[in-house]
Amino acid sequence: MHENTIGTVMITQEEILRKAKEIGQQITEDFQGEEIVMVGILRGAVLWMADLMKNVELDMTIDFMAVSSYGAATKTSGVVKINKDLDTDIDGKIVIVVEDIVDSGVTLNYLKGYFTSRGAKEVRICTLLDKPDGRRVDIHVDYIGFTVDDLFIVGYGLDFNQKYRNLPYITYLEG
Repeated sequence: MHENTIGTVMITQEEILRKAKEIGQQITEDFQGEEIVMVGILRGAVLWMADLMKNVELDMTIDFMAVSSYGAATKTSGVVKINKDLDTDIDGKIVIVVEDIVDSGVTLNYLKGYFTSRGAKEVRICTLLDKPDGRRVDIHVDYIGFTVDDLFIVGYGLDFNQKYRNLPYITYLEG
């Protein structure tokens, strides 16, 4: 990708905020009376997680992880490295992993097993965007904001070389 131009707006900020409210209410219903740990996957999930957590009416702890999967620039190798681990004890707790986009599913599949091995009572996955055409592993995503086509998505936390994260909407790069 040499000269990148931004495509048309795919999902507006208003649509994202409506979806955050809807999913936040669903999480509240699903775990009424429970305490949850919401884990944001850095850096892309920050904006989505902020909108989501404002709409969850439960006792909640938040934490963040930074993970990477090695390989070529646009494809995962399937090897997941934890760059920043949790500071929160999740033993016996409900963990909701908040992700910007689920593509191959490799990282989330690894994290689900990792959190379970650390004693999580239950692990749920919540993503702003789901890109099912990119799947390499079969993973169930519990809460999906929007399903997107196999494009290079940017905006609302998603980046290309650390650019475009601050766009207040979801779009894509045209090659």
